[in-house]
Amino acid sequence: MPELPEVETVCRGLLPVMEGSTITSVRQNRPNLRYPFPADFIAKLTNQKIRNITRRAKYIKIHLEEGGVLIIHLGMSGRMIIDQSDRPDAIHEHVVFNLDNGYNIRYNDPRRFGCMDITEESKVEKHKYFANLGPEPFSVEFNARYLLDKLKTKASPIKTALLDQTIVAGLGNIYVCEALFRTRVSPLRQSKLLIESEAKILISHIREILNRAIAAGGSTLRDHAQPDGKLGYFQHSFEVYGCEGQPCRICKNSISRITQAGRSTFYCSNCQI
Repeated sequence: MPELPEVETVCRGLLPVMEGSTITSVRQNRPNLRYPFPADFIAKLTNQKIRNITRRAKYIKIHLEEGGVLIIHLGMSGRMIIDQSDRPDAIHEHVVFNLDNGYNIRYNDPRRFGCMDITEESKVEKHKYFANLGPEPFSVEFNARYLLDKLKTKASPIKTALLDQTIVAGLGNIYVCEALFRTRVSPLRQSKLLIESEAKILISHIREILNRAIAAGGSTLRDHAQPDGKLGYFQHSFEVYGCEGQPCRICKNSISRITQAGRSTFYCSNCQI
């Protein structure tokens, strides 16, 4: 599933083409993705000018001039493709947004785990997708005091806690594994045992890794690609994720893989305590 860097990369790729343009028409090629499309989906978007594009957690928010917000989640395999051709829609192109500048934005999603909804700008933070989200990793609210307060009673593993979107929004499996390795904290450590100095270092590494991943266009493991078709390349910088059996760059111990909450966790059992 695309994580924060991949979604941020998509938003930045769409912005130059979509900001200031008007959606002249929409083709909706099926009644649902993961969930049904909202009622009057096409009517609510047609002839709407796009004011801005932002990201919240792993969601894309397309802000419309008349006060609406189109919310998009890419799910497991969703892609936003920028195109200028008038070719027929491909089999998995479920929604196509035609713009007045000659571009069309094609939403391609073979697995159909993505979703779209429309809400009012004034109500977006209370929308069901956002109401319970924690702060963004780059926000001032996400600091050591906040994190320790959230974790102080949790006996669950620190890796599982960091994937909890109500604690911090947008983090996913890849970047949590990488950040814990950089901090030398075991993914098996009970959350409540994290100390202040470690929390400060962990937050710093989370931000550094996310920024580097965004600059690299995200990580392409299977389905992710930027809207112009380019692949992300941060996966070439992974230090533990996907590196099972390879030597740790610090101690040369073999990188281990375990399963936590149904997700693969990669770490160095020697360096991370």
